[in-house]
Amino acid sequence: MLHKLLVYIYLRKLDINEDNVYSVLITADYLSILGVLDLCCQFLEEHLTPKNCLGTLSFAQSHFCRDLSNNSWKYIMKNFAQIAVESDEILSLSLNQIQDIINSDDLNVKSEETVWEVILRWIDHDTENRRKHIVELMKCIRLGLLDTQFFLEHVKEHPYVSSSEESRPMIIETLKFLYDLEMITHSPNNIRSGSQFLIIWSPRDGEVITPEIARPRVPHEILFAIGGWSGGSPTNFIETYDTRADRWVKVEEVDPAGSRAYHGTAVVGFKIYVIGGFDGMDYFNSCRCFDAVTKTWKEVAPMHSRRCYVSTSVLKGTIYAMGGYDGHSRKNSAEKYDHRTNQWSLIAPMNMQRSDASACNLDGKIYITGGFNGQECMHSAEVYDPELNQWSLISPMRSRRSGVSCIAYHGSVYVIGGFNGISRMCSGEKFNPLTNTWTPIPDMYNPRSNFAIEVIDDMIFAIGGFNVCISGVTTIYHVECYDDKTNEWYEATDMNIYRSALSACVIDGLPNVHDYIHKHRDKLMEEKRQKMIALENHRNLVNDQNNNNNHDTIAAAVNANMQQLNILQQLNGHLNPALPPAHVPDPLPMQVEPDENEEH
Repeated sequence: MLHKLLVYIYLRKLDINEDNVYSVLITADYLSILGVLDLCCQFLEEHLTPKNCLGTLSFAQSHFCRDLSNNSWKYIMKNFAQIAVESDEILSLSLNQIQDIINSDDLNVKSEETVWEVILRWIDHDTENRRKHIVELMKCIRLGLLDTQFFLEHVKEHPYVSSSEESRPMIIETLKFLYDLEMITHSPNNIRSGSQFLIIWSPRDGEVITPEIARPRVPHEILFAIGGWSGGSPTNFIETYDTRADRWVKVEEVDPAGSRAYHGTAVVGFKIYVIGGFDGMDYFNSCRCFDAVTKTWKEVAPMHSRRCYVSTSVLKGTIYAMGGYDGHSRKNSAEKYDHRTNQWSLIAPMNMQRSDASACNLDGKIYITGGFNGQECMHSAEVYDPELNQWSLISPMRSRRSGVSCIAYHGSVYVIGGFNGISRMCSGEKFNPLTNTWTPIPDMYNPRSNFAIEVIDDMIFAIGGFNVCISGVTTIYHVECYDDKTNEWYEATDMNIYRSALSACVIDGLPNVHDYIHKHRDKLMEEKRQKMIALENHRNLVNDQNNNNNHDTIAAAVNANMQQLNILQQLNGHLNPALPPAHVPDPLPMQVEPDENEEH
C-alpha cells in the first residue's frame, strides 16, 4: 500500500479499483494525502449503485468525507425506489439510520407504499427485536397519501400494527383524514362549512388544513411548460408541474425577449434552450437559454434557418433541430447545436420535408414522426444515426398525424394525438425498433394536436393543445398521463392557462428545486375544497339555467359514484361513532376559449 502511495507522490499515478479503494482511502486519510483521498472519494462516487450506496454513505460518514457523504445521500434520496428492492444493506441499518432516510422530505418515492414495504422488510429481517419499532417507523410514512383501500387492508390490518396498542391513535387520525379527504373530493354539498370535518378544519382561519401525514414530499424532477398560443396570441407564460403535490406553479422569470409559440425546447444540464418558433408575425431562427439555477435568460447562437413548427431532441448533450416552416416553405434540413462552442452546424437532410412533426431520441438515435409537407398530413417516420450522419425511413405509422407528439418510453417510440387532415385525434401508437412495427395504445380522454409531451414520474404526460368543441377549435389546459404498467390514461391537474403550441421539458436534480414547487403544502386541502365549491357553483348555475330536474340524471349520477360512497361507508365503519355518508355529485366540463391560429 505504501508503495502505491509513493508512486502517486512522485509520479502522480495511482491504480484504484473496487478491491483496494477502501484500504487506499483509509491509509491516505491517516497520512493526510489529500490528493489520494479525493481520487478515492471520486471513484466511490462514480461507482455508486443501489446495492452499495448505503454502505458507501456509512463509510464516508465514519471517515468524515463530507462531499462523498453528501453525494451518497443525494443518490439514496433519488434512487430509493430501486434501493428498496435491490439493496441488502438496508436490512443492516440501525433504527435511527432508517428513520433518517424514510422521514426525509427529499425521499423520491412515487407512492408511500414503497416506504411501508421497506419498513416491513426491515422488521422481518429481525422480527423479534424490531417489531416493537413499528409505531416509530410509521410516523415516517405520509399515511394520508396512501390509497384508502391499501391503508385499510395492508396497513391497518397488518399483525405488526393490529397487535400494537400504541399505533391506535395514529390509525384513528389517518382514518379521520381519509374520511375528510373523501368528503372534500366527492361531497361538495357538505364542505361549505367545517362542521362535517373531523381533523382538518381550522375554525380560527375558516379553512381546512393539510395535516403532516398528508403533506407531499419534494419531487426530484420538475416539468417546465413554456410559451405557446393562448387567448388568440402567443404567450411567454411559464409554469412548472409539481408531481408530488399535483399542482402547477407559475414561474415569474419569463423571457424578456417576448413570447413565442410552435417552438422547441431542449435541456442540457440545468439549462433550457428555447428554439425557433413564431410570435404571430416573425418566424424565428433565434434561440434563447434559461438557466434554471440562476433564473436568467440569454441569447445564444441562431440556427442557420428559421424554423416554426420545429422538432427538437437532445442526444449526448447535443441539441438537434429538424424540419419546420420558415414562412415560405417546409424544410427537410436539420442542424445540431454544441453548447460548449455555441455553434450550430448542419447535418444530413431528412428524406422528406416536414413541419409540425415531433422528434425524440432512443438508443442513441433520433426518431422523427409525422408532420405536414404543405399538401397533406404525413404518416411517414424516419430515424437518424449520428455515427453515420444518415437518415433512414422506418415503417409508416398506422395513422396520418400532424401536430403530433412523440416520446421515447420504455424502449419504444410513442406517438400520440395530432391532426389527420379531418379531425383531432385521441389515438396513439408505439414503434418497436427491433421489429420495425407499430402497435396501437389506448386512446386519451381528450383529442388534441399541437400539445406538449414529456415523461415524468415514469409516466407520459400530454399537456394542453388544440381540441374541437361546438364553437370550433379551441386551446385547452387539460393534462392527462399514461402508465404502461396499467395500460391506462389518468387525468392530472389542469394547467393554469389554456394554451396550445407550447413546449415542455424536464430537469432532474435541480439544486434549487424548492423554487419551482408548490410552496404552501399545508393548504393543499383548502385549495381542493375551494375548487370543488367553484365546481358546485358552476353546476348549480347550469342547472338553474336549464331548469334541469331530471330524476333519471340524478339517479345516474348517484350510481356512477357508488364506489366513492362505499369508501366513505368503509371508513365510517372503522370509526366510532359511525358517520353519515355524503352525497357525491357528477362533475361538469369546464369552458374553453377559442384559438384562432393553427396551421391546418
